[in-house]
Amino acid sequence: MSKRPTTSDVQAMNDALLTRVQKQAWFHRYPRGWPFLLFVIIAIGTAASVIAIERSDQQARAAELDRNATEIASGLERSSLENVAQLRAVAALVASRPRVTSREFDDFVESAYQRDDPHTVVSTGWAPLISTAQIPAFEAEQRAAGHPDFSVWPKPASAAALVAPVIDVAPPSPVKRPVLGFDMLSRPERRVAIRQAMRLGRAIATARLSLIPNARDQARVGFVIYMPVQRVIGGRRSVIGLVYSPFSADEFLDAAAQVYRSRDVELAIFDGAAAPANLLAMRSVPGEIGTSIDRKIEIAGRDWTLRVSSKRTRMLTRLSEVALAFGVLGGLLAMLTARVITRRAVEDRNLLEWVTRQSTIRTQLTRELNHRVKNTLANVLSIVALTRRRSSDIGEFAESLTARLRALSATHDILSQSDWTEAAVGEIVRSELAPYIQADEGQILMDGPSVSLAPNDALSLGLAIHELATNAAKYGALSVPTGRIAVDWRLAAPDIAEVRWRESGGPRVEPPTRRGFGLDLIEKVVSHELRSEVALDFAPEGVQCVLKVPVRRPGEFNLRQTAPTEPGA
Repeated sequence: MSKRPTTSDVQAMNDALLTRVQKQAWFHRYPRGWPFLLFVIIAIGTAASVIAIERSDQQARAAELDRNATEIASGLERSSLENVAQLRAVAALVASRPRVTSREFDDFVESAYQRDDPHTVVSTGWAPLISTAQIPAFEAEQRAAGHPDFSVWPKPASAAALVAPVIDVAPPSPVKRPVLGFDMLSRPERRVAIRQAMRLGRAIATARLSLIPNARDQARVGFVIYMPVQRVIGGRRSVIGLVYSPFSADEFLDAAAQVYRSRDVELAIFDGAAAPANLLAMRSVPGEIGTSIDRKIEIAGRDWTLRVSSKRTRMLTRLSEVALAFGVLGGLLAMLTARVITRRAVEDRNLLEWVTRQSTIRTQLTRELNHRVKNTLANVLSIVALTRRRSSDIGEFAESLTARLRALSATHDILSQSDWTEAAVGEIVRSELAPYIQADEGQILMDGPSVSLAPNDALSLGLAIHELATNAAKYGALSVPTGRIAVDWRLAAPDIAEVRWRESGGPRVEPPTRRGFGLDLIEKVVSHELRSEVALDFAPEGVQCVLKVPVRRPGEFNLRQTAPTEPGA
């Protein structure tokens, strides 16, 4: 058979278990902090993932934006080169013939300009160079050639100036006729480009300017590419005029950017540096500007800036939103799970500590019970021995022993009602004097505040009151109807209760000639248990007794310090 564990074994096991729980208390010290910390860790991981996704997306967008910028810049430069080549072909036609009629000019331009988007070039024109003195004859010649309203405008301010009036515009259209006769050298921005083209002998684009409005279109922002027409005269190559093509900046940008990859990019071209005053054209798309790339390009000898900007209509990419949603959901779920686990662990720990404490309390209660039983048996043995020595026959012995055991039992009953925690002085006195209280309670007077005593002290006080009441019933105030007993108590000090017993109106009291059991019980047993001397006076008018009982706080007498304390207490 297996050996049953003893109380000491159980206590040792409980102490070891409680010690281990105390060592693990760090986990339960912050039951709400751990779930929150877990959520923060997951949130940081999610944020890092979102940042990585966004950074990767940004790099992909930057690479895509760079490809778009490269393609659009190439498209703009290619479109410019194609138009310059076409202007060079028209210039060669004009230079190769002494005179090119309007019909020949129109037919050649139409055949040379084979393009998918006819709106890229507004028109192509021819403007010969003449002096101011030649203007009247030149106007008459043009009127005779089929332009009855032809005139050079605006008139030059200087008689020595050269003029370059437009005489042919292709494709022919009524809306183009207001341009005929316009002097290209009359405007400063045009004059600068023309002089540069004549000096360099190649196509040059003007700065940002407003195109000449016509009957259909309002003035539009654009630029003009001028190609000088050179002819050998007298052995020297001289510039005899200019062929040109005006461009609408918006249409030029749209036509060149048809091949760009992304539709969510914003395009802008600037004449020179990227400044609002230099803006030629802009293609806007809705959204917030993200990354921008600037590219320097050359259009017919002039430096432009192409700006390509990415636009984002969403704060985060869909992948980032999914990662963020799953991260938040996972964090909340993990926090909730950790909270449940932590709470369960805390509850288990509290339960384990409670069970361990209860086991310790049971052990201490068992020891306390053993102690009290031993004390009670010792009291009973003392009462039996003293009663036997003072009794003359078996009847007297039985009667005295029964009465004293009942007194002891009465105090036990009071303590049992309070789970052996404490007993009030008034209840002890009343229970011991209950057999002597008749209908007329004027014979016994009791008065005093509410004072509670420890169990052992209550038992000793109960025995003392019983002996005093028994003596009064036999020989003192309770033996005659006129006798009176007054019992009062008070707190003589915070930790001392003073109980006074006074008899009056009874037979004259004579000091005892021999010591009885009651006197021995009061002066020896009770005084020993109460750790104080008992003042007992056999005055002629009645017995008087003063008992001093210690008053202890419940924590001082609930459990005797006979068992080991809780670990960590």
